[in-house]
Amino acid sequence: MPTHVSAPLSREQALALRAGETVLLSGTIFTARDAAHKRLCALLDAGEPLPIPLDGQVVYYAGPCPALPGDPIGACGPTTSSRMDAYAPRLLERGLRGMIGKGPRGEAVREAIARFGGVYFAATGGAGALIAGCVKEARVVAFPELGAEAIRALRVEKLPLIVAVDAAGGDLYAAGPAAYAAAP
Repeated sequence: MPTHVSAPLSREQALALRAGETVLLSGTIFTARDAAHKRLCALLDAGEPLPIPLDGQVVYYAGPCPALPGDPIGACGPTTSSRMDAYAPRLLERGLRGMIGKGPRGEAVREAIARFGGVYFAATGGAGALIAGCVKEARVVAFPELGAEAIRALRVEKLPLIVAVDAAGGDLYAAGPAAYAAAP
């Protein structure tokens, strides 16, 4: 039975989640890929305010396709998360609570998740059209010149995810293959 969680996430919500657990996420999340992450960190370097709040927020590593008439968004699948590994620890330190993407995370990200009480969710790659069905509203909120990589606020309902890395040190990308290798 999936756990229902709401975004923004509290530290307590994130700390209660465990790698391998399925969740249904509802609330407002933000899309941001590598170009947007680079700009966010450049703003931090310059001492400038960020265009989105970070405290408790969840960022989805996605660059959605254009919406068909009447739809809030086009296909919206996850991108490879390791491309954001250079930026994620710094954003987690500033209050980012969750990240959604696909693929394993580096050691520095896993350590920052544990240190700052975050969580990394895996979304199913190749299921962008199905994921788009969970998006009820979408609007560009920062860096519109980046096109598909602009930061968007998405209101999602029951977005199906798997906890891939938890704040207690659980890592599904390590535990899954180990369990498989140990199976008779």
